[in-house]
Amino acid sequence: MNQGAHELAAASAWVERFVPRIAPGARVLDLAAGSGRHARLLVAAGFEVTAVDRDAAALARCEGAQTVVADLENAAWPLAGAQFGAIVVTNYLHRPLWGALLSALAPRGVLIYETFARGQEQIGRPARAEFLLNPGELLEVCRNLHVLAYEDGLIGGTRAARVQRICALNDRDIAAGPQILL
Repeated sequence: MNQGAHELAAASAWVERFVPRIAPGARVLDLAAGSGRHARLLVAAGFEVTAVDRDAAALARCEGAQTVVADLENAAWPLAGAQFGAIVVTNYLHRPLWGALLSALAPRGVLIYETFARGQEQIGRPARAEFLLNPGELLEVCRNLHVLAYEDGLIGGTRAARVQRICALNDRDIAAGPQILL
């Protein structure tokens, strides 16, 4: 999907809301980072950030982040074996990456994901089905994670959009015991 639509935009309110859920000093992946609106936010919050995108010129604006130029749709997963305390994805969907993303999420890691959903084609771009989540798709993808928050609906602002968004905790591989989630 074209990253240009949100290159100069402010950070997503959804992402900002859940940054405090990320463990202090964690390694964070900003996938399909574009010009780094979230990478810069995360670096400023004290995280070790890896920003991945296919556009090297856009990544040059990800000040303070490690950058990886990679074609996520036509090449191998560029971060094989890497683990992250959080993964942030906005306005991007490439379903073949689901497995790699979930494998890269460390125990106690937080997935913050927000992208377009069915119904967006009635409002504007993107309109192609491969860029739109099906009803409940993010919940299904995160079925083995602990969902902290999920929304599916219309958002307003300068540009109305139909989205799904989730914040989920990877609590697999963690010893059994009481968990307090605030």
